[in-house]
Parts: sequence; structure tokens; C-alpha cells
Amino acid sequence: MATIPAHRLEQVIDRFEEVEARMGAVSDPDEIVALSKEHAELRPVAEKAKELAQARADYEEAETMMEGDDPEMAELAREEYYALKESIPDLENEVQILLLPKDQDDDANAVLEVRAGTGGDEAALFAGDLFRMYQRYAQLRGWKMNVISASEGDAGGYKEIIADIEGDGVFGKLKFESGVHRVQRVPKTESGGRIHTSAATVAVLPAPENVEIEVKQEDIRIDTMRASGAGGQHVNTTDSAVRITHLPTGIVVTSSEKSQHANRAKAMEVLKVRLYEKEREEKDAARSEARKSQVGSGDRSEKIRTYNFPENRVSDHRIKLTLHKMDTVLAGDDLGDVINALLAEDQAAKLADMEAEG
Repeated sequence: MATIPAHRLEQVIDRFEEVEARMGAVSDPDEIVALSKEHAELRPVAEKAKELAQARADYEEAETMMEGDDPEMAELAREEYYALKESIPDLENEVQILLLPKDQDDDANAVLEVRAGTGGDEAALFAGDLFRMYQRYAQLRGWKMNVISASEGDAGGYKEIIADIEGDGVFGKLKFESGVHRVQRVPKTESGGRIHTSAATVAVLPAPENVEIEVKQEDIRIDTMRASGAGGQHVNTTDSAVRITHLPTGIVVTSSEKSQHANRAKAMEVLKVRLYEKEREEKDAARSEARKSQVGSGDRSEKIRTYNFPENRVSDHRIKLTLHKMDTVLAGDDLGDVINALLAEDQAAKLADMEAEG
């Protein structure tokens, strides 16, 4: 009944125990940090692998004892045998999911970009709603969010807002949020009560701690400009805003905090993130085409979700998920229900791919 080879479980357990032993023997700070990170990643897999290995051993022992001469012991063994026969497949599935290859950037921080799309003032207001949704979700998870730049809409909200998010597993949770989000509601400016459809684009980019991207000085143009800060009501007009243009790719990034020095550093950081993401997209293009799952296609022109106010309905079109609690999802409180469904769908597709391959 085994689907995961015993030697694979032994590999995981042995590696975990090796890392645990090394943690008590090394003194180099960098190695301690690396080992601690690997230990934290391996612990849930190793613990579940041990549980599965023990269950398999108990199952074989119960099977043998069922054939024994002691009727009472044989009956107890039979009960244990059938109980384990029922529970082991679930354990196998749990271990398989834990053994799935992770996106190398799942544990990375992220840069969140929200831009108003079609719909004029209403699209900017919706972009503001989306940003606050992610702001609340980040707060609930204990993440730290910092606005890098913002361009406010004429009637409120944002034409564009960019923020970095720091915390445990940020990109892994938010990576499927990239795409076109659509809203259907009666705008505050609409006197006739007609429902309008507007859209905003969300992009979530991984921001690993050490992005190994070389940016040559001759490949960039740096402009300093006067711009209003990203402080909402507390707007500061400064001459310190920085715009960096990467000439080979045409990528443009800006930062408009108070310090020109800080803006230059922040803009360079975002530029490296954008270039890194461009590399990721090129490397993953062929793999994405081969994937059965549509969850992680990463196509930012794809309409991924609709927020319908009259019906209090939110629908994610990739996994055909519909929830009638749009208000609490858009408020950020129940966004996790959508995100967790997307992650579960992606896991199921990966498992299907693994089974198809062998």
C-alpha cells in the first residue's frame, strides 16, 4: 500500500537529524542562520515522515499478529490493521504535499503593485480598496508593509501604489494574486444607480534578500523630480523623488520618500526586483505552458477575480470559486479563504503532475 518509497522517508529523516546535530556543533553565524532555516523547513516534513514510517511498521506488525494463535491478540491486531489501513493513505497524501518542490522564492518578501485599469475615477477607488485589502491581510499575518511610491486618484484611491511587504512566506502566500481584478458596483458618483464595471491590475513580485542581479551604471538613467509623497493626507512636496530608467529593458521605477539618498537606494532595490522577475518569467515560460494548473500562469493581463457588490459575491475564475461574502474578503479579513483555496488547487495540480510523470 506504500506510494512513497521507504528510502525517501529515510532520506528526509536522516537529513533533518544531520542538520539538528550540526546546529549544536557549528559556531559560524552565517552557517547557524542557514542551518536554522533548513531545520525549520525540514521539521514538519521529518515529523510527518516519522509518523508515516511508524504507521507502516505498525501495519505490518498487526498484519502478522492477525495470524497468531492467541484469538484475543489477533482480534486487537485486526482492529489496528483496519484502522491503519484507513489512516495511512491520508498520511501518505500529507507527506506527498510536504515533499512537493517549493518555488525557490516562496519564503521571500514581496513587492506589491496595484494600478487602476479601465474605469477612470472608479478604477482608482477600487485600486485603493484592493491595496487596503492586502494591507489588512498583511496586518493579520504580522507582516510589515511599507509604501514605496503612490500616485493618488483625482477622486480618491490610487492610480498606482507600490509597497514592499516583509514577513514569513509573503511571496508564497500572495504569488497567485497577480492579474486583473474586476469590480461591479454602483459608483458614488453615479446618480442613476447603474452598475459599472471597473478594473485594477495587481502584480506581486518576489523580493529575495540577496537578488543577484548586476545593474551596469551605463544601463540606467537617474532623474530627480519634484513629487508629492505617499503619505495620504500628510503629503510632503519634495525635490527628492527619484526615477530610474533601465535603458535595455525600458523598465522605469520611482521612489518619492523624503530622503533623496533613501529614494535612490529604494528605487535601485525595486529595479533589481523587476529585473529578477523578468528573468523568472522567461525561465518559467515553458514550464508554465506544460502545467495543468491555470492558477499560476502569471499572466497579468488575465482577468482572475470579480468582486460583485450587489450580490456580495467574489469569484475567482481560475478555480471557479465563488464566495458570498465579498465584503469581508475585500476588507481583508476573509481574503485568506480565497488564497488558501488557490494554494490547495496548485498543490493538487502538482501532485497530479508528479503521478503522471511516474
